[in-house]
Amino acid sequence: MGELSVKRQEGRTEATPSPIVNEAAPEANTKQSGRAPGLGRALDRPLDHVVSRLRSPRSPRRPRLWFEILLVAMSYWVYSLVRNAVPEQKAAALANADWLWSVERFLGIAVEQSVNHAVNSVSWLIVSMNYYYATLHFIVTISVLVWLFRRHPGRYAAARLALFATTAVALLGYYLYPLAPPRLMNGGNFIDTVLVHQTWGSMASGNFKDMSNQYAAMPSMHIGWSLWCGLTVFALASAPWARILGLLYPTVTLMVIVSTANHFWLDAVGGMACLAFGYAVSYAWYGSLPHRLPRCIPRKSDRPRLSALGAQRREPAPTRN
Repeated sequence: MGELSVKRQEGRTEATPSPIVNEAAPEANTKQSGRAPGLGRALDRPLDHVVSRLRSPRSPRRPRLWFEILLVAMSYWVYSLVRNAVPEQKAAALANADWLWSVERFLGIAVEQSVNHAVNSVSWLIVSMNYYYATLHFIVTISVLVWLFRRHPGRYAAARLALFATTAVALLGYYLYPLAPPRLMNGGNFIDTVLVHQTWGSMASGNFKDMSNQYAAMPSMHIGWSLWCGLTVFALASAPWARILGLLYPTVTLMVIVSTANHFWLDAVGGMACLAFGYAVSYAWYGSLPHRLPRCIPRKSDRPRLSALGAQRREPAPTRN
């Protein structure tokens, strides 16, 4: 009576559930799950918020101009301060240079002296290389950072992290392995092209040598930074000529640092190893290499709309009985 309705069909009885039982079913399900209706969703929201807050530092954000200018300026100031604060261990640096030179001779790649003398014989070429070494190291790196900031904001932070991590590990190398450049070796017969041609602007020789650590040749950040610039432009530029220039820039830089007797070949290998470490740090933090990240970051006004679309896609389709 209100519980079951009984029908007789061909001598058989069939029990049909009453609507009262159907209405009580959700309550029974609630008791079995231990949560009131809607309570599960309410409890899941704080958890989702915590997870999103934990993931947010690792997700690319739209860079802010004033913050990036301040960050780059402060980072370079700290880099210069730490690099020049490393004690100039002259005896150890000269001994390491002699050992590295002997390793290169053993490997059959000790041709820096021949390159140095050959290029020095062409005055206009070596003077151009001196200015190249003194200026483009900073100009090109900053230009690529600005280009990333304006054209690839979604990839900017990851690329910048790779550059900063590269520079940070290089500072450790300057401290642990002081190394004299070829031009300062005892009896190396290398030509200090800045002194010979009286080139302005280089921190490596002349009147500016006291402002910079002269025994921080390993690793070469001219190679580390130029290769970062070249790979970034090659991976992200759309114009073929820009991609070609991206590959040529670190190649020319390698010739410049050897021709001016500022680095050995193996210093360049050290710079490449530092850059590989920098990209590994960026990959570990963002879960992707910079060029594989989205080019742009959606604005805050678009994020609720995108999240709503994502929530609709995640909702299961209703089942049909």
